Amino acid sequence: MTNEKHEKVFAVLQALNIQYEVFFHPATPTVEDALKYWKDIDAVHCKNLFFRNHKGNRHYLVIFHCMQQLNVRDLEQRLKQGKLSFASPERMERFLGISPGSVSPFGIINDKDHHVYLFIDEKLLQAEKLSFHPNDNTASLSIKTKDFITFLDESGNGYEFLALYD
Repeated sequence: MTNEKHEKVFAVLQALNIQYEVFFHPATPTVEDALKYWKDIDAVHCKNLFFRNHKGNRHYLVIFHCMQQLNVRDLEQRLKQGKLSFASPERMERFLGISPGSVSPFGIINDKDHHVYLFIDEKLLQAEKLSFHPNDNTASLSIKTKDFITFLDESGNGYEFLALYD
C-alpha cells in the first residue's frame, strides 16, 4: 500500500523517466528486519546512515552495502569531515523529511537547500541495481545503478563515490 512519502519519490523518478520496481512489506526499521523481505529482490540492498559534524552545521548521508559494518572513527578519517555523530530524528525530519528506520537517499528530494552531502561506497558502482526504502520503511525500491546516478545528478545535492572499506 503506497503512502504520501512513497508517492513523492515515485513522482520524482517518473519525472526523470527512471524505471524502478517497488516491493511492499511490513515496516522494517533495521536491515535484520528487512532481510526476510529482500530475498526475492534482485538488487544490492543498501544501508543509509545520516550523520552530522561536531558543530551540527553539516550533514552527511553515508550509503554502503547493507551487510557491511561501519566503524565511525574509520569513517571520520576517510571522509576528513571532523568528528561525526548520528543526526537526531529532528534533523532527519528537517533535512530529509524522514524518520529513523526509513533513512534513504531519496530523502534529498525534501532537501530544497541542498544541505546534505552524500558519501557512497564506490563498490556499489559494481552493482547493476540498488535497493533503498522510498522514504518509508514499508517498501523497498529497486533502481538501476546508472539511474540512481542520474537521480543524484538531478537532485542538486553534492555527492561522491569513495572507498569506505579497504
